[in-house]
Amino acid sequence: MKKGVVSFAALSFIGLCTAFVLHCESSHKSSGVLRVQDRAIVSLPLVLETLQNVRVLCVGELHDEPSHHRAQLELIQRLHERGRKMAVGLEMFRAQEQDQLNRWVTGEMAEDAFVPVYLRNWNFPWALYRNIFLYCRDHGIPMVGLNIPSAVTRQVGRQGFSSLGKDLRQDLPPVSCNVDKIYQDFIRRAMGVGHGHGVDFEYFCEAQLVWDTAMAWHAVKFLREQPDYMIVILAGSGHAWKRGIPEQVRRQSDLTFRVILPEMPRLDRERVTLEDTDYLWLDLPLEHTR
Repeated sequence: MKKGVVSFAALSFIGLCTAFVLHCESSHKSSGVLRVQDRAIVSLPLVLETLQNVRVLCVGELHDEPSHHRAQLELIQRLHERGRKMAVGLEMFRAQEQDQLNRWVTGEMAEDAFVPVYLRNWNFPWALYRNIFLYCRDHGIPMVGLNIPSAVTRQVGRQGFSSLGKDLRQDLPPVSCNVDKIYQDFIRRAMGVGHGHGVDFEYFCEAQLVWDTAMAWHAVKFLREQPDYMIVILAGSGHAWKRGIPEQVRRQSDLTFRVILPEMPRLDRERVTLEDTDYLWLDLPLEHTR
């Protein structure tokens, strides 16, 4: 592979790497949510009380882990039951497909017609996310596509953000590999999972950041148009942690945000800090063996 060139398969794998670099290899059981600020284990209702005035809530996941999606659904349900005006932002959908999401939420599209739309946006089984989508449809909760066309990340991974034409750069602020050492190390680990030698680090870093930047951009845009709403963003843990989407939200706006991530070995209760997340979900044992 020539320097600066990332294969399509490698680029499509970036999102998986950001989650699986942090992956958990064994199941364990515990209870509650770790409030990272004071290391206290608290209940979910107590966490919800602190979110009443938050505009952006990032909730991390391993994409193929059912327990993570059940936890996300519970969080959405409880926020909705409290009467909070909210939308659900999706790494799993491109912003260009927003009209299809709107048709789903308003009940204009039957499930059998919607599933092919979902599958052209995301390559994980519909069954993993089905209950979240059904709940949002049944309760009229807006769903917001946050992702970008794969052509953008492919181009950035090959030649850098500056190589994007005006059409692909539309609605995106400038992107550069302006990250701290911890994030750089994280990206280097991701490059080592399923990627060949010769990949240009700066381009790979920009490809990761353009993903986070775009998702933050579309979330901020929605909230500026809907000032009385909050948005719950569902994304891989490598995007949802504070150095990912939340950092880009901070750079683009003054919106308040919080982060909830599932506990994993590289992000466990002993080592996690406020630079990673506000809360760590402790009671989500993995159901899959990796």
